[in-house]
Amino acid sequence: MADESAAAGDEAEDGAEAGAGGKKKKLILFGGIGLVVLLAAGGGAYFFLMGGGPSPEPNADGEAPQEVQKPVVFYDLPEMTVNLATDGRSTYLKVRIALEVEDRAMVDQITPYLPRILDAFQIYLRELRPADLEGSAGLFRLKEELLRRINLSVYPAKVEGVLFKEILVQ
Repeated sequence: MADESAAAGDEAEDGAEAGAGGKKKKLILFGGIGLVVLLAAGGGAYFFLMGGGPSPEPNADGEAPQEVQKPVVFYDLPEMTVNLATDGRSTYLKVRIALEVEDRAMVDQITPYLPRILDAFQIYLRELRPADLEGSAGLFRLKEELLRRINLSVYPAKVEGVLFKEILVQ
């Protein structure tokens, strides 16, 4: 019997040690997983915030290479004068616009669609109110809407930008 009670006591001690050992293993396992996740998040943040790309190689002179600006062509549209939508007094908008395109071939593709472009612009501009053109945000929205309309009119050709040469609201 003494042997049985001693064996039972040894098993109880082994169970307590195993339970404590199991808790330590779980703590180490979760700590290791947390460390790996933290390192992965830090590496991802570094990659996205620092650009992630290779740094430009310096030239033989020791200077970083300059990006080459691609050449563009500007195509002037005829001057347009439209009256704006108002509740009383007549208000006019006079605008001169230049279109930015990739090359001369794109201008040749756009030229046959000039009546369609002017029609789309005239219809849109006549619906504007003077308040729509106030501030830089109003002009930016106007520019984006005109670009969208012209690209719909000349598809599959593509206009890169709409540039205002003159805007007069009177």
